[in-house]
Amino acid sequence: MPQFSWEATTRAGETRQGVMGAANAEEVESRLKQQKLTPEKVTKKKKEFKIDLPFGKKVPVKTLVVFTRQLATMIDAGLPLVQCLEILGEGEPHLHFQKTLKEVRQSVEGGMTFADALKKHPKVFDNLFCNLVAAGELGGILDTILNRLAAYTEKSMATAAKVKKAMKYPMTVLIVALLITYGLITNVIPTFGGMFKSMGKKSLPAITEFMMNLSAQAEVYMPYILTTGAILIVAFKRAYSTPKGRLIFDTIFIRAPLFGTLIKKTAVAKFTRTLGTLISSGVPILDALEIVAATAGNKVVENAVVHTQARISEGKSITGPMLESGVFPKMVVQMIGVGEQTGAMDVMLNKIADFYDDEVDEAIDGLMAMLEPIIMVVLGGIIGTVMMAMYLPIFSMGDALSDH
Repeated sequence: MPQFSWEATTRAGETRQGVMGAANAEEVESRLKQQKLTPEKVTKKKKEFKIDLPFGKKVPVKTLVVFTRQLATMIDAGLPLVQCLEILGEGEPHLHFQKTLKEVRQSVEGGMTFADALKKHPKVFDNLFCNLVAAGELGGILDTILNRLAAYTEKSMATAAKVKKAMKYPMTVLIVALLITYGLITNVIPTFGGMFKSMGKKSLPAITEFMMNLSAQAEVYMPYILTTGAILIVAFKRAYSTPKGRLIFDTIFIRAPLFGTLIKKTAVAKFTRTLGTLISSGVPILDALEIVAATAGNKVVENAVVHTQARISEGKSITGPMLESGVFPKMVVQMIGVGEQTGAMDVMLNKIADFYDDEVDEAIDGLMAMLEPIIMVVLGGIIGTVMMAMYLPIFSMGDALSDH
């Protein structure tokens, strides 16, 4: 079936985009109108040669967000769920996700609930997604829940992108600095060393001798250094894949002097937003905490949430166990306590999440402002030291010639 790219506007004036399989453009426009959308642009897509490779099976978060938004719009327009899945599946460009949607539709047609059909694909739809859909089906507000889920995913994706950017910059500069240093040691220093030998220069400054010895050793030991580095990376990945190893490293990361604050604020933002979304969707607090723990992404936070859940099941208030964990700031716990007492915990949790999203932005800006001069000083110091080591003998030879 031909594929058409479409662009339309909602009644509120928001722009929506997508891809739909249909016999012609008129059919696409008709379907969009059924979804209470005003078609603006419909164009036929050119045929693409695609291969479903094994490493292309990870569904991008953005693809999932678009699907969730479109499904919510269709359900709000009154279309049956099976028809929605059929339309979205036919127009989905990601082959693995297209196949997944087809299997989900077949499961729903076979009498399975939408949430149970999604649970059959845990690598695409996580516990949070499935449980929210289940709550939406149970309460008859699936479109509202899907819109809420899409908004949550978009905000989580934006926060994760900011943190990755903050981590990527110093790592990139560090790698460049190491490559420049290696190039100077293996190429520049030997050239100067050969020049000093040809001039019969026997006595060299201590720093020059050190750099020349370092250059000679670098080429000999570099294979061993690279091998050791690769072994350490593999060992770290294996250790981090175990519960005990992950707890040890996550504890180190969350207490690290520079990045620890950023990691902790990101974890608090994710915890409060996830819990707020679940509670506002009608998920019971104990079930919500179980889902939050499974999707925490940090073993220290996960253990704190599990501890809190266990104490609540014993009849305790949520604030006491959270304070006992030592993970959550006192201000956050106090605000959650106020929300619990007033019956507006979901509202309070979402306000805390918004506040901590801003805190993450500020922490990233502060971290960048601190790291940039440090990195420049370190990089300049390395290059300056190498240059000084190479030019000191030349200056001493110039002084000797001027004395004659």
